[in-house]
Amino acid sequence: MTIAVLIITIFVLLFAIAAIVFFSLKAPTAGAVFAILALFFTLADVKAFQFRKMASSPMTMPPTTVTSAPVKEEDWPPVLSSVGSISAVQGAVVSAELGGTVGEIRFQNGGEAKKGDVLIRLDVSAEEAQLHTAQADLELASADLQRSRDLAARRVISKAEQDAAESKFNRLKAIVDQMSSMISKKEVHAPFDGQLGIRQVNVGQNINAGQQVVPLAVLDPLYVDFALPQQELSKLSNGLEVRLHTDAVPGQEFKGKLTAINSMVDAVTRNITLQATVQNPDHVLRPGMFGKVEVELPEKHKTLVVPGSAISYAPFGNSVFVIEKKKDEKTSKEMETIRQQFVKLGEARGDLVAITEGLKPNENIVSTGVFKLRNGMPVVINNDLAPEPQVNPTPVDS
Repeated sequence: MTIAVLIITIFVLLFAIAAIVFFSLKAPTAGAVFAILALFFTLADVKAFQFRKMASSPMTMPPTTVTSAPVKEEDWPPVLSSVGSISAVQGAVVSAELGGTVGEIRFQNGGEAKKGDVLIRLDVSAEEAQLHTAQADLELASADLQRSRDLAARRVISKAEQDAAESKFNRLKAIVDQMSSMISKKEVHAPFDGQLGIRQVNVGQNINAGQQVVPLAVLDPLYVDFALPQQELSKLSNGLEVRLHTDAVPGQEFKGKLTAINSMVDAVTRNITLQATVQNPDHVLRPGMFGKVEVELPEKHKTLVVPGSAISYAPFGNSVFVIEKKKDEKTSKEMETIRQQFVKLGEARGDLVAITEGLKPNENIVSTGVFKLRNGMPVVINNDLAPEPQVNPTPVDS
């Protein structure tokens, strides 16, 4: 509104107020009606002028600030995915070979064990007493045997008597060996190097033969067992690179090799069972876990990829917004606008998604905030705080 129009409006308002005062004094009813009508028409004229002013200079929305990303062409090797279960390369639940009463536990829960280490010792007091008796009988039999040999050499006793002495000695020696073996089996030894679990027996507990004592497993490396459809069998061979991800260790990738392919296909599922060996130097993986397994095939192909945040998902079709330069018809200035482009999606890897149809290499697209955009909007690009999308992201917070 100009200054002249403002002055006129003020003058009209003052005139209307004066008319109200004048007519209210002279003719209260008619004057009041006239004054109110004058005030109404004055205000209506002012609002009409404001509407004409707004129509002559329409308001324009300022450009929307967005981040951008180029459509990249990368070599993505084909990947076969499955869900696998982790198992120990060498693992067992150590058991007691003979029954008895637990006399001593010689390991700590979760500790390390070396091959041959004594884990538990059962009470052998009765067996040791029997062994002492058998050893005493053996010593006497040995002395009798020596005398029999001397007498036989001088032909004092017969050959049969010497054979009887030798038989008695051998029988008693076998009893001593049996008792010694029984006492040694009352000790439970670690069969290989590995990490122990939680013990399942207590001191003073009477256990039977075959009683489980403690789990023992080798944690590096580990096996990953998984299955793939029989159609993929021709693409598989030992030595292919395998990657493992598990929710138990988010953000970390474990690499290994495909080491075994089953000789038979499951007749029910028509899947082929596979086994990979992965490295676990920090012992963060444990047997029994499951995770996502990816087998990387040797051949590669060119793939168009964009950030996953650039895609606007919708039931009628997924799309991205392509950033284009366009001249303003009124000002002839060059500005950046967006065009909605429908696309077909491929597989997703990390922060990136493959595009199979709809885009060309090196096109510039909006990478974040697509939910607030519409076709043809002017935009301003600001990539100062834009994150860098990665195939294998490693978030700091994880």
